[in-house]
Amino acid sequence: MDETLPPAAPPASPVAVQPPSPLPRLLLLLSATTGLVDAVSVLGLGKVFTANMTGNVVFLAFALARAPGFMPVPYLVALALFMAGASVAGRLWRHAASHPLRYWLMRAAVLEAVLFLVAAGVALVPAAPGAVGHPAWAALSMVALTAGAMGFRNATVRQLKVPDLTTTVLTLTITGLAADSGGPNLRTRLMAIAMIFAGAAVGALLVLHTGLAVPLALTACLVLGGTLACVQHPLMALPHRP
Repeated sequence: MDETLPPAAPPASPVAVQPPSPLPRLLLLLSATTGLVDAVSVLGLGKVFTANMTGNVVFLAFALARAPGFMPVPYLVALALFMAGASVAGRLWRHAASHPLRYWLMRAAVLEAVLFLVAAGVALVPAAPGAVGHPAWAALSMVALTAGAMGFRNATVRQLKVPDLTTTVLTLTITGLAADSGGPNLRTRLMAIAMIFAGAAVGALLVLHTGLAVPLALTACLVLGGTLACVQHPLMALPHRP
């Protein structure tokens, strides 16, 4: 008696494996540019931070206490323009949050790159005859341009909510590294610290040996090039859902 074999089950369709998000890699690259920007501002523009505002609040207090070597104007300009850049980014994000993520990333990158390139152009303005360093208006312009760019970036990165990658502030990252005995984000935390350190080291060398225009132009290229590579990922065509 012949036995009829049951029909073979159809082969299971392969499960599409979604490649990991490129955002952490982009934010690590942006962390390196933070080091470049702070090297320019601290070493070339007179002890002022344009990427990290904590130092400016402290320095402003020193200036108001009339500590030698500290003037309030650069810190006030940096704080004001940083907040203005963050405010613009926050408003734009809220009004069109349903747009694809690449829409936001590219607009943020283009705005940053333009501001950094304009600052690089200002850095090429020669000093007045007999004067040392950049004219006061040029230095303040560079503070304003770079602080505005970094404020816009910080507000954009804040919306992304990628753990341990704020791109500018390391205090909480270092705290988590020590308090959690490494924890699951050990590699990310170490990479964030290393990238800002490397950016600051390269920025310092460039400022000391080439002036301010080269590190500012390099920052613009890294921001724009890294973002262009990131937005090719298919996940970047979706609205952001943190």
